[in-house]
Amino acid sequence: MSEKENKDKIYRQVQSDYAAVACGCSSGASSCCSGSSINLNSLGQQLGYSSSDLENTPEGANLGLGCGNPQTIAGLAEGEVVLDLGSGGGFDCFLAADKVGKNGRVIGVDMTAEMIFKARENAKKYNYENVEFRLGEIENLPVADNSIDVIISNCVINLSPDKQQVFTEAYRVLKNKGRLAISDVVLLQELPVAIKEEFSYYSTCVSGASYIDDIKKMLKAADFKMIKITAHEASKEFIKNWAPQWNIQDYIVSASIEAIK
Repeated sequence: MSEKENKDKIYRQVQSDYAAVACGCSSGASSCCSGSSINLNSLGQQLGYSSSDLENTPEGANLGLGCGNPQTIAGLAEGEVVLDLGSGGGFDCFLAADKVGKNGRVIGVDMTAEMIFKARENAKKYNYENVEFRLGEIENLPVADNSIDVIISNCVINLSPDKQQVFTEAYRVLKNKGRLAISDVVLLQELPVAIKEEFSYYSTCVSGASYIDDIKKMLKAADFKMIKITAHEASKEFIKNWAPQWNIQDYIVSASIEAIK
């Protein structure tokens, strides 16, 4: 299989699995993307969200798809323009919208039409006038140059087979001094061959994880500065449920990724 064919297969796998979650055909809870259902509020608190966060967002926006809380490192302020890479049902977008206020703006980008439809319905139903959702790929953002103050993302960049392009695009759309505030998984040690060769593990936020040093190299190549990546050992407590037969918490962990343009 060529590199292009491999990338295309990953895109199709991830898009199909996320469409199923959006339509309610599969549950995102208990793992980043799939798995047996558990209490969403309990999982949300494990990821770092407050009870208020979980209670005051539109019903159905929280699909249990994250691996952390990018809001805790974003430092969002009134009037800022925020971009969410892989916005899903809109959960982080709605939280960000409350922080930036009516003078701010939030844009969610997702490659899955079913997710975009779900998020737009929630925005309309709950009158979020400062939020919009755009169908597109995070490797080719439908966003203007130098237009974003803060980019957030929650366990999505690992799903991309072209992470360097994701960071290059992020740099393009950020304003000067704009910042990244990303929660994602990072690799602790090389994955077993059986996991790497099984495409379904991409959708469970496992196979696409990268080492911290490799992420730093990609961010530097995109010209980001003040790069800071912090691994969170406590995340092993929920990550162990993603693929328990593999003791997956020994291979990947959640991390906060920060950088400045």
